[in-house]
Amino acid sequence: MLRILLLIASVFAAPLAAAPVLEPQQITPDAWAIVGPTTQRDPQNLGNNSTHGLIVTPDGAVLIDAGGSYAGAAALHAVIQDLTDQPVRFVINTGGQDHRWLGNGYWQEHGAQIIASADAVADQTTRASMQLTALSVLIGAEALAGTSPTYADIRFDTDYELTLGGTTLYLSHLHGAHTPGDAFVWHPAAATMFTGDIVYVGRILGVMEFSNSAHWLDTFDAMAALNPAHIVPGHGPVTDLATATHDTRDYLANLRQQIAAYIEEGGDIFGAVDVDQSAFASLENFDTLARRNAQEVFSQMEWE
Repeated sequence: MLRILLLIASVFAAPLAAAPVLEPQQITPDAWAIVGPTTQRDPQNLGNNSTHGLIVTPDGAVLIDAGGSYAGAAALHAVIQDLTDQPVRFVINTGGQDHRWLGNGYWQEHGAQIIASADAVADQTTRASMQLTALSVLIGAEALAGTSPTYADIRFDTDYELTLGGTTLYLSHLHGAHTPGDAFVWHPAAATMFTGDIVYVGRILGVMEFSNSAHWLDTFDAMAALNPAHIVPGHGPVTDLATATHDTRDYLANLRQQIAAYIEEGGDIFGAVDVDQSAFASLENFDTLARRNAQEVFSQMEWE
């Protein structure tokens, strides 16, 4: 029980702050990002401390990531209705974090089909109770009302092709990254990549006990090989590949290099917190998560 409480505390360790309104950013005529705050989950953001995507077609819209609660999904819907009259026909869960999927029930009630990797659904099933418990504290029972775990209607192993209204999206799940079922969504006609938690921009990423830091690099590289002009990250504003590489891949590669050298020198998990991550100290939440990331990567690399 103590380990679970410590995990919850580390996952939700960012400082509380009033959340801004969800901010839409148009990328191309048919593609949008809907950017939430990078601060903690709280009653104002309804669990939507994350970035979501929207693709609009003549036959309906596709939403990338459902929102962190039933009310959070409704808040996303209100933003979407200001952008298009098209109904949301499909919702893609890019992974197992709460803001990627706990709004599924709302969207199913509104006629959408949910798509996720089979590994994401397995992860969601495993962690649903813990996520709901944490959210009941962070956003409160009133904001969490109506939220219950509901899972994907369409599940895929590694790849899935979705065509709607003449637009084709390509979904890829190669390995676990931040969560075991992480997938990216490629919209080639818009040269736009929706990455979920594979990419963090402007804030430090979190390496959790369910993350895989080695495969995270592999997944990032597979995404980057498509050379997207626009990246919609899981956290932060729309960005380019160079910024995504610095804030996510370079951070993670540096941390693994530092930990590898530290293990070679005979270091233990307690001292791992002091490896040099200072090149990335400007990233938001660095002071909260960097030391914990180091210990988690040590735990993983000790057995690689």
